[in-house]
Amino acid sequence: MSSAAAPKRRTFVFISQVYLPDPASVGQHFADACAELARRGHRVVVLTAANGYDDASRRYPLRERLAGVDVRRLRFSSFGKGRMIWRLLAGISFTIQATVRTLLMHRVDSVIVSTVPPVVFVAAVVIGALRRVRITFWVMDLNPDQAVALGVVRPDSLSVRLLDWGVRRLLRRADDVVVLDRFMSERITAKASVRDKLVVLPPWPLDDHLTAVAHEDNPFRRDHGLEGRFVVMYSGNHSPANPIDTLIDAARALQSEQRLVFVFVGGGSDKVKVEQSALPNVLSLPYQPLESLKYSLSAADVHVVTLGDSVVGIVHPCKVYGAMAVARPVMAIGPAASHVADLLGNSGIGWQVRHGDVEGAVRSIREAMAAPGGQLSEMGSRGLALIRGGLSKDALCGGFCDVLERRATSAAA
Repeated sequence: MSSAAAPKRRTFVFISQVYLPDPASVGQHFADACAELARRGHRVVVLTAANGYDDASRRYPLRERLAGVDVRRLRFSSFGKGRMIWRLLAGISFTIQATVRTLLMHRVDSVIVSTVPPVVFVAAVVIGALRRVRITFWVMDLNPDQAVALGVVRPDSLSVRLLDWGVRRLLRRADDVVVLDRFMSERITAKASVRDKLVVLPPWPLDDHLTAVAHEDNPFRRDHGLEGRFVVMYSGNHSPANPIDTLIDAARALQSEQRLVFVFVGGGSDKVKVEQSALPNVLSLPYQPLESLKYSLSAADVHVVTLGDSVVGIVHPCKVYGAMAVARPVMAIGPAASHVADLLGNSGIGWQVRHGDVEGAVRSIREAMAAPGGQLSEMGSRGLALIRGGLSKDALCGGFCDVLERRATSAAA
């Protein structure tokens, strides 16, 4: 972490509909940043939902202390990811409650919001205006851009225009805007003039929970009958923004490869495509507990990371960091101009395939299967070296907290 002298103790309020122990990536990254700020001696308060984001039947304590962070959970703030109307109502309920709670707090120096729920901009703008505190907008994805790109809503619909107006208003009001890659930076700066307060910081892998586990020592492989098999894995959210059709079609074309198995780990609206494929060489599993993540990710011989052609700069392919952190090669399925393609570049850590290029995917998988074990190991090691060389949690989470501390201190000076 940062070796700079600790500044005066500040109060940071993080507002996010998801937080640990919920498995959603946004909540896990929020938790890392919150824990680091608390470790540095600051007061950190999190306002989040009392129920799971993906699975609303999961209930969490209304208030608890996690890693020195004061976590306060709000009722009626998550009804699951089923019908859009329920998601919208939950987001509105959460935003109203979070706004009121923050306005009533005794002392607040800085408020950090992300993009879950999309209407959280209301809380940031209102709190910023009434409490005159520093606002940081941590952009994890872009809406309504994502919904429009995926054809869920019309670009000229009233809801899109209202939400886009709100995001632009937040961008103008925010004191700091943190984005995840250069493509997202381009989209953001097209919405508002924020270059003077823009910081590009990729999300970090969950280093504390990710170490490479050898196949012969991996209970996950034993428990799921993967010993002696070559495992191609997709792990994470199965969503239209991360199309898996090409991968499923490749699995269908490779059914005759007895040694090969495709493992899909996670959930999301497109998980049904995996279930409906009913392929004998496909294994479908739910999200794995955080403490088991190193085993599930290490069970793969090759990890697949996908990104939709239309959502470059709108969503960020976080899955790639987990694969690199456990020293596994990566097959990227998506456009050549993207953050994952930048990572692969000339680093020699994997293969790039376009959506719809089933032959290319099959060819890449067969090439990986035929490669000597040492060659795949070297590819994975190069990916791990990239993580350790500047993409680690220590570097990126520490850097993010440095930005928050520096800005909060300069504002109070």
